[in-house]
Amino acid sequence: MALEQKNLDEAAVREAYRRWAPVYDGTFGLVATAGRQKAVQLINHRRGTVLEVGVGTGLTLPHYAPYLKITGIDLSTDMLEKAQDRVNRSGLLNIEGLHEMDAAALTFPDESFDTVVAMYVMTVVPQPEKVLAELERVCKPGGEVMIVNHFSQDHGARGWIEKKMAPYSERLGWHPIFPIERVMGAARLSLIERIPLRPFGLFTLVRFRKSR
Repeated sequence: MALEQKNLDEAAVREAYRRWAPVYDGTFGLVATAGRQKAVQLINHRRGTVLEVGVGTGLTLPHYAPYLKITGIDLSTDMLEKAQDRVNRSGLLNIEGLHEMDAAALTFPDESFDTVVAMYVMTVVPQPEKVLAELERVCKPGGEVMIVNHFSQDHGARGWIEKKMAPYSERLGWHPIFPIERVMGAARLSLIERIPLRPFGLFTLVRFRKSR
């Protein structure tokens, strides 16, 4: 149990993603493609402003509908530099800004965005419950919060592998053991649906609506 409760600190996360930044697109970025595509597909049916928490190297940015106004944040300056290069190369005009920011302490006012999405973030951050509270806070009433993430299981081959990986969370930069209950505690977020994603249901999209 001690392994499950160990938190990554901010320095460990920054260092892990400094190492990941040069190779992210061709490694984990490929594995995570299905989750990004599904989230963007759903978001593109919506209107207004979008906050992408953990925008990384900006892999999703060219795929958002041009009528959406997109803001991205990330803790990693190395990732953000790559995201900004992508915006510049693609001539994206609907990107409102890319900011270095802690997901657990967003500087945006309450109820700023129509849609808030966090892809592959919750197993990375030191305090996922605080991040969830921030996602809820900056989402407008009636808006949607989407989380794409790996959620662990406590049985079978995958559960065994996750337990074996848990001691290496700091080097990996994410938590192999992360139960879905950790993103279910926001009072004003009502679950709309849970969508298992490729490959092998390793990731899940969880979709919430914020009460008015």
